[in-house]
Amino acid sequence: METLIRFNCNFKLLSAFEDELLSCVGIRQHGRIRAKEFDSRFAPSAMSRVSRRSVLEFIGFNGVLLYARPATGAPMRQMEEPEVIRTQKLPSGVIIQDIVEGQGLEAHQGDLVEVNYVCRRSNGYFVHSTVDPFSGESAPVTLLLDKKQTIQGLKEVLIGMKVGGKRRALIPPSVGYVNENLKPIPDEFGPRRSLLSHADEPLVFEVQLLKVL
Repeated sequence: METLIRFNCNFKLLSAFEDELLSCVGIRQHGRIRAKEFDSRFAPSAMSRVSRRSVLEFIGFNGVLLYARPATGAPMRQMEEPEVIRTQKLPSGVIIQDIVEGQGLEAHQGDLVEVNYVCRRSNGYFVHSTVDPFSGESAPVTLLLDKKQTIQGLKEVLIGMKVGGKRRALIPPSVGYVNENLKPIPDEFGPRRSLLSHADEPLVFEVQLLKVL
C-alpha cells in the first residue's frame, strides 16, 4: 500500500507542469481525465473496494515489483522536476518556463540558430526529439527565426534566449504547424507523420539553444 501511494504521488509530479500550463489556456486533455480517474479510483477511501488484480491491470505494472517488500525490492526512484527560473505567458498564448539561463550570444529575429529539442503532446506523450534517448547522441537542427520557415510559437520561444539556455514551452496550434512546410520537422517519414498528426493540438517543446550562427 505504501509503495502504491508513493506511485500515485509520483504520477501527480509528472503531471504538474501540464496542470499549470493547461489551466492557463483552458485545455482539458484526455490524459488529464485519466489522471483524475486514477486519483479518484485509488484514493485511500476506495482502496478497500478495488482488487489487487484490477489495480495492476490499470497502471500496467508487474505485481511482483509493485508489491515487493522494502527488504527485497528496490525503492522507487523519485522523478525530479527541474527548477524553474521564471514563467511567462505571451500574447500569442505561448507559455514559457526558463529552466537554464544562457550565458552566450542572444538570439534575435532573423538569426540563424542551432538547437536541440524534445517535442511532446500536452498530455506528456513523446512525439519527436533531436536527442537519442538511449545513446544520448544528438542531431541538432538549424532554424531561421523568421515567420516563413519556423513555426511562430517556437520562434517566440527562441528569440531572447542566450546560447546555453534551456526553455520549456506550451505552444498552441494557432502558432504551431499551420502548414507542413514550417520547421522544426523530422526528415523521416514516420516521425514527420507522427508530428503532423498532432498539429491541431497544443505541443510542449523543450529546447536548448546551442549556437547563434
